[in-house]
Amino acid sequence: MVPYKYFTAIFLLLLFLFTAAAANFINTLPGYPDTLPFHLETGYIGVGEDEQVQLFYYFVESERDPDKDPIVLWLTGGPGCSGFSGLVYEIGPLRFDIQSFDGSLPPLILNPYSWTKVANIIFIDSPVGTGFSYATTSEGFNSSDTKATLDNYTFLKKWLSNHPRFVKNRLYIGGDSYGGKTVTLLALEIANGNDGGLEQRMNLKGYFIGNPRADKEWDNNERIPYANRMGLISDEYFELAKSSCNGNYIDEDPSNAQCRYALELCDECTKNINHAYILDPNCNLFSPKHDRILEDDPDDFLFMFKEEEQWCRNNNYVESVVWANDQTVQEALYIRNGTIREWKRCNRSLPGYEHDVASVIRYHQILNQKGFGSLVYSGDHDMLVPYIATLKWIHSLNLTVKDKWRPWTVDGQVAGYTEKHKGEEAYITFVTVKGAGHTAPEYMPKQCLAMIKRWLSLFPL
Repeated sequence: MVPYKYFTAIFLLLLFLFTAAAANFINTLPGYPDTLPFHLETGYIGVGEDEQVQLFYYFVESERDPDKDPIVLWLTGGPGCSGFSGLVYEIGPLRFDIQSFDGSLPPLILNPYSWTKVANIIFIDSPVGTGFSYATTSEGFNSSDTKATLDNYTFLKKWLSNHPRFVKNRLYIGGDSYGGKTVTLLALEIANGNDGGLEQRMNLKGYFIGNPRADKEWDNNERIPYANRMGLISDEYFELAKSSCNGNYIDEDPSNAQCRYALELCDECTKNINHAYILDPNCNLFSPKHDRILEDDPDDFLFMFKEEEQWCRNNNYVESVVWANDQTVQEALYIRNGTIREWKRCNRSLPGYEHDVASVIRYHQILNQKGFGSLVYSGDHDMLVPYIATLKWIHSLNLTVKDKWRPWTVDGQVAGYTEKHKGEEAYITFVTVKGAGHTAPEYMPKQCLAMIKRWLSLFPL
């Protein structure tokens, strides 16, 4: 007979494991006045050695037909930006009522252009150290592009095992910014797992990425040509840089004085431009406080909210920091006590993160050859990852241009431009979103909902 003390210990262990694996269904949230009109679930899934990495997620069912609509795993960029940022600032069903925020608990309102109108979406806090995700050991916080991909792969396998209802749904991986790398790497990992035949097969149909990182040097090198196209650098300065720098605008030859001079002229024209959205003010010019904006310091945020007269888009992120660090909010989300010290929208100081994949351009070629279609969209007012950089690497894949450059419309108005490329087995659909910045749905939500709805439905843009 098992001694009582051992029975108790076993019972508590089983209870903990059951609780850890259980999904948490949420009907109400602090800041939202009514019962949520959509299905929201949160939870943790353990991955890695001894499950020492605990990845937190938010899951929102499709508001249309959850059993038939596709399921999307959304990877926010950074790396280190929470899935909640994607949920509340880009494609999720909630947003903050910025106009009503007075420094107390921020009020939430519905987003009429949520992508959950057409898809089930999992928003994950990845890699470890992002949002509410944590590790049980110090070594567990070490991560990289490669390790994060494996963790996300394990996460998705376990999530689908825990949600067999969605195993047969069409699966897409999506994200933007640095997500351009992590989405591509995960899609390829899934494709290879399916080909191997030994893993749990996933119904992957394709992937989509916005203003995506593909190759840092390639992406950054196109900023000067882009700035010239947008009228930020004169033709004279650009032609001088082009002729003297031999097309290399980021690693200038120290001995090439003329190239250095040309780049200094270009930098003088663009140094005070907001690269994420060239139409927005440059926040760093307002106050030294903005130099630390990326660290998401709540005191700095509240200082700016109260003191700044000049508007800055970064001020819109105040609400997420205040809301997610509220104890009642964390209780409502079923956050495990003591697992994180402070929630940050974007954790720019991930401990031990290694950028070990320099370029994913060739992976797009492989995925295309394997038959996975992709949507690659770019806000055309983003200078961090300019649309011409993305279009350049797509052209480098030597695909056939199936549909030439043309406008696409929403409500009869031009919403951007599109070009469709055909490989042997699949298409890459390139789209610009007119007037949008680095995270296109944040700037043009109506147009982006129309874009994803048409693409997922296999309709021409």
